[in-house]
Amino acid sequence: MTGHRLPGDLPGGVLVIENAYLVPVTGPEIPSGHIVVRGDRIESIGPGPAPDLPGARRVDGTGCLATPGLVNAHHHLYQWASQGFAREATLFEWLVALYPVWAAMDAEVVRGAAGAGLAHLALSGCTTSADHHYVFPAGRGDLLAAEIDAARAVGVRFHPARGSMDRGVSDGGLPPDEVVEDLDTILTATAEAIDAHHDPSFSSKLRVAVAPCSPFSVSTELMTESAALARDRGVRLHTHLAETLDEEEHCLARYGVRPVDHMEKLGWLGPDVWFAHAVHLSDADIVRLAGTGTGTAHCPSSNGRLGAGIARVSELLRRGANVGLGVDGSASAELTSLAGEMRQALLFQRARYGPTALTARQALSAATLGGARNLGREAELGSLEPGKLADIALWRIDSFAGAVADPVHALVLGTRQPPLARLLVGGETVVADDELRTAPQDELGRAGVEAHRRLMRLAGERGVPPPPPRP
Repeated sequence: MTGHRLPGDLPGGVLVIENAYLVPVTGPEIPSGHIVVRGDRIESIGPGPAPDLPGARRVDGTGCLATPGLVNAHHHLYQWASQGFAREATLFEWLVALYPVWAAMDAEVVRGAAGAGLAHLALSGCTTSADHHYVFPAGRGDLLAAEIDAARAVGVRFHPARGSMDRGVSDGGLPPDEVVEDLDTILTATAEAIDAHHDPSFSSKLRVAVAPCSPFSVSTELMTESAALARDRGVRLHTHLAETLDEEEHCLARYGVRPVDHMEKLGWLGPDVWFAHAVHLSDADIVRLAGTGTGTAHCPSSNGRLGAGIARVSELLRRGANVGLGVDGSASAELTSLAGEMRQALLFQRARYGPTALTARQALSAATLGGARNLGREAELGSLEPGKLADIALWRIDSFAGAVADPVHALVLGTRQPPLARLLVGGETVVADDELRTAPQDELGRAGVEAHRRLMRLAGERGVPPPPPRP
């Protein structure tokens, strides 16, 4: 049935999930309860059987755990087409190896990569995903529109962050000059993306953020002008920060301050900002992020793969800072699932700080409400509450996972996620019984493979060979 909706599963109407173990995230757990969905929103949630609602579609959640849909707070979907290269490299080495390959991408590559990447996310319980696309080779088509088309086909909520780089090697930056844009081009294209695509409505499935790439690839002018543009248009700000010690050394050498100090000087701290990674933070940095309401997206698998370090997530949470989870780009976190990042986050924190550093419920909260807060959607997403959008994941915990005493631990700690019985986005089924129901799953997978082949072919035509395992 892959790619076909369930009988009677049409938009609108009333849907009832009953007999499930409910984890609202913001309230008490309900060992056996029900959720009533009317249209695209949760109408009620409570213990015991659902009320009698004639004509309602009913989903039997017996043996299932119901959680909010997961929210992916950081990604680079185009990288699905360049997985498995520079396998033993630091971040800077990895980037230098892959920039020339990415310079060859076109809209067809991005569409295939994004479709595969978003389908993979949906199959791991993700209902909303951000994406930070920051490489825009000239004359290669509308890359942002290509990934938006892919998100629409898969059926998840999508928050593309229009990225940018304006400081190449000739100006002391890391990327080659061929993949950077000039300031005016960036600001014009970013404003046009907001005008064309951003939907601020409560039920929105598409919002745009402004996202200069990183301290080592953008000018201070781009950072300040981007912040002004975003705040004028009422959209959010996103960038990479404090991912590696190389970045810290770059900021000290060029600006005379560490990364968070640099962001503060540029006006880039505040409740409308979230940073990817934030691995290398001082105690003072953590206090400032918490005090300003600045969010972070923790990407443990990518940080581990590149040897970047372990973010101080438990300390950020203890200080009251917001932390979401992200899978990061697939070229630095091959085939990583968002459900799996909950486990990685928990284990990394405990390995560094001890067994009480992060609980399974804190990891689930980061993957749901933490991500929603990063995206400015905590009023609509991230928890199971009346009035919020009906983005719900229903996980089967009655087979192998049933041997685990605590169902939340069964979800978070298993090396293999429990089967996904149902994934709803706005009350509509996107996944059922571990199969995508909005688009042909196998076709999306094959399109991802073809995107890889096409990118390698296009790069080869430019004289760029595949990057070696080591720099």
